[in-house]
Amino acid sequence: MKTNQELIQTFYTAFQQRDYAGMIACYHPDIHFSDPVFTDLRGKQAGAMWHMLCERGQDLQIDFGDVWADEGNGRAHWEATYTFSTGRKVHNVIDAEFAFQDGLIIRHQDSFDLWRWTRMALGPMGWFLGWSLVVQNRVRGTAVQSLNNFIANHSEYQ
Repeated sequence: MKTNQELIQTFYTAFQQRDYAGMIACYHPDIHFSDPVFTDLRGKQAGAMWHMLCERGQDLQIDFGDVWADEGNGRAHWEATYTFSTGRKVHNVIDAEFAFQDGLIIRHQDSFDLWRWTRMALGPMGWFLGWSLVVQNRVRGTAVQSLNNFIANHSEYQ
């Protein structure tokens, strides 16, 4: 049986290889994932999100480190570099926190600066309005709709 620290390393190594199935295998069936964009994903939704990101991230590069875990909780630092759908390059810096149950990740919370992300991904609009709830909620709504469309086309997540 893997330690929780090894489980986190396995998760991010799979992400580096765009192996969404390997990532999902690290998750408990009752996983709860959240970040500033996808604020409340549960169960298969979380796996579908990673599948979607791995599939669409043609130039996606993942680096991770500072992995720590004990029996109940863990954390890691990771960075993603990719081209967003606007054609703009994004370098997102993320801190992750985990909780474990039955040898798997049951809770995964990523934290990053959404305004920083909008400045990179959206350009001038992100610079001037990316701090506003209107723009941030539009980003969230667009992302959730994209995930819902992805799930609708992938019966394994329904």
